[in-house]
Amino acid sequence: MAQEGRRDFVKYSFFKVDPAWRRLPTEEREQSKREFAEVVAESSRGMTMASYSLVGTRADVDLLLWKVSPTLEAISGLMAQINRTELGKYLHQPHSYLAMTRPSPYVDQHRHDDQEGVSSTMRIVGRKYLIIYPFVKTHEWYQLPKEERQSLMSDHFTVGHKYPEVKISTAYSFGLDDQEFVLGFETDETSTFLDLVMELRESKVRPYTLQDTPIFTCISKNLPACLDDLG
Repeated sequence: MAQEGRRDFVKYSFFKVDPAWRRLPTEEREQSKREFAEVVAESSRGMTMASYSLVGTRADVDLLLWKVSPTLEAISGLMAQINRTELGKYLHQPHSYLAMTRPSPYVDQHRHDDQEGVSSTMRIVGRKYLIIYPFVKTHEWYQLPKEERQSLMSDHFTVGHKYPEVKISTAYSFGLDDQEFVLGFETDETSTFLDLVMELRESKVRPYTLQDTPIFTCISKNLPACLDDLG
């Protein structure tokens, strides 16, 4: 069934800096950070983007750029420009996820502001923390009758609605990337999200989860501050 309304591309790009960059002279590093920030600011026009530091939260990534764009070409162009920067020579991408927005087939209306609903667009709220992970359901899930899946998801949502301060963003990757979904949760309190996930582990829909890792806890910062965290 065709989906109405605007559909956006969603891209989570994780970067790890090569330790060799930290051994460069201070002025070279500072210049490369300025160039990187300027290129990103210029090349990201026309899309929504937010930056996050993962220094201290994971060992395999340092920086996340979360991008929402009406075209895939804009995302590709931004990444190409990053590759041409001096800092780009020292950046690796251990993880990268592509998805698109669409309305949830299981949610008929908003129950809380900034939680999942019928919209096919994505709005980055900018809360202090962002927790994201790829998600895959089992084959058995898709063989269940639609009514049974709706009932299970309604129970699932009932738990989520107990935590209205957690903003949920679901993006769909079917046929575009290895995962089926990319889930993002914005919150100002990591403890609240931890409690939410613990409670969701007991939901009836949990056995139909095939994969929900790796999990990334990201700290919202402007891009210059994220780059300063690199060294």
